[in-house]
Amino acid sequence: MNLHQLRFIREAVRHNFSLTEAAKALFTSQPGVSKAIIELEEELGFQVFKRHGKRIKGLTPPGELVYQACERVLAEMENIRRVGEEFASRDSGRLTVAVTHTQARYVLPQAVAVFRKRFPKVKLVLLQGTPEQLADWVRKDQADLAVATEALANEPDLITFPCYDWGHVAIASRKGSELTPFLSGSGTNSPGRKIALTDLADMNLITYEKHFAGRKKIDAAFERAGLTVDVVLEAIDADVIKTYVGLGLGVGIIAEVAFDADKDSELVAVPVDHLFGRNTSRIALRQGVFMRTLMYEFIEIFAPMLTPKMIDRVLGGGAAYDI
Repeated sequence: MNLHQLRFIREAVRHNFSLTEAAKALFTSQPGVSKAIIELEEELGFQVFKRHGKRIKGLTPPGELVYQACERVLAEMENIRRVGEEFASRDSGRLTVAVTHTQARYVLPQAVAVFRKRFPKVKLVLLQGTPEQLADWVRKDQADLAVATEALANEPDLITFPCYDWGHVAIASRKGSELTPFLSGSGTNSPGRKIALTDLADMNLITYEKHFAGRKKIDAAFERAGLTVDVVLEAIDADVIKTYVGLGLGVGIIAEVAFDADKDSELVAVPVDHLFGRNTSRIALRQGVFMRTLMYEFIEIFAPMLTPKMIDRVLGGGAAYDI
């Protein structure tokens, strides 16, 4: 038994039991992967994979246990590599942070600037994707940590830490704005009336694609109210939403952190927290990960309440942190 065989088993499972794709991921040949797995099964005395002809279709019951053991062994091997990196170059190296577009564009810049000033020799990589992709990158050690709102808290093999909460705003073009009745001092000295779901349901809406920035809460609120809405455009990028709102194509719903009254002077905004609730952004780490100093430092810069002591307590099985 060797580490190559364990990697072949793991990648076969990760690539939906395609040995061809597993071989590509490991930069080797499909026959070589197949031969190594058969040799391991012969050594173990049972089949790890279910087969139909020459194709593998899934894991056998003992194969499930072997796969879980492979994940643990290879995770510890990754930790050993991280230990080497930590003590070979404490103030240099590479840190990979997986983020959604909203986090990268509006939330992380200040933290990234502070981190770069403190560690100028460190190569900082921001991987952008869906929350599901972020979780997968952390799980596979392709990212050191992830920052997102949706999905991360529901991943059983990740440890997540809430770091801040945020809400949505509705935005519209300042010219002929559909939101005028809801603006403070809109033509009178009145504060403007509170916007309702029924008001938004009568408008053409532009908002996030369903995997991003609290979209699920938006859809759920309309569904609970029995309202059908016309979402005329979806995007993963708040800047794109603001562009099309500015062209008068509809009313946008975006994260409040993405609206700047000075920079977005051609738009108006009203809060809609009372309609869609607040959202919590989280930092995610893989269970059992070896925490490098650079990881502690980045997290504490971004979310000062998450101290190394607190992180270690939660990773060690202590009570979860909440805000």
